[in-house]
Amino acid sequence: MSALSQAPSPTVTAIPADLHPTDTPTDSHDAVHDARLWRDDGWTAKVVKNEEDDGWAVAMYKDGESEPALVGPWTMGRDKKNPKPLDVGAFHTLVKTAAEVLRRHEQQLRAQLHKRVSVDGPDGDIDVTLDIVPDDYDPYAMLSAIDRFGDTLASVKVPPTFKLSRNSARAWVENDFERPQ
Repeated sequence: MSALSQAPSPTVTAIPADLHPTDTPTDSHDAVHDARLWRDDGWTAKVVKNEEDDGWAVAMYKDGESEPALVGPWTMGRDKKNPKPLDVGAFHTLVKTAAEVLRRHEQQLRAQLHKRVSVDGPDGDIDVTLDIVPDDYDPYAMLSAIDRFGDTLASVKVPPTFKLSRNSARAWVENDFERPQ
C-alpha cells in the first residue's frame, strides 16, 4: 500500500487509475444515496475498482475539491466479487475519518509555516515568531519579536529558509533586532 495523497494512514491504498477529478460529482449539492456513490453534507464517497489488486477502494471528496481527502480500501460484498454497498453508517464514518485527515494535514501545515520560541530579553521574556508565506512567486517569512505584554518589538522580512531556533532568536534579540544574515 502506498501513501495517501494528503496525509499518511496505515489503511490507505493508492488512488485507483479509474478515479479522475472529472468523475467526481462535487458540482452538485443534491444528495445522492447509491450503492457506489453517496453525496451528502458537503462530502462525496465514491467506490471504485482498486487497480492494484482485485479489491475495491473508496475515495472521499470534500465539496469543491478536485483531489480526494481520503482514499482507502473498501469491503467486498457477500458475493466476494462486487463491493459492499455504501450506507448511512459507513458514510458518516468515512466523513469523520476524512475530516480528521484534513484537520491533521492543516495542523501539520500550520506547524511548518508558523514557529515560536521564547527567549530572555532585557525586560523579560520575548516570544520570537517566524511566519512563512509560501507564495509561488515571492516566498518569504516574517520574523517578529513580541514582549510579555503582547506588543511587537520588531518585525523583519527574512528568507523562507530562515531557521528559527532558541539560539538564532537569542542572537537576533541581542543584536537589537537587526535583520539576520
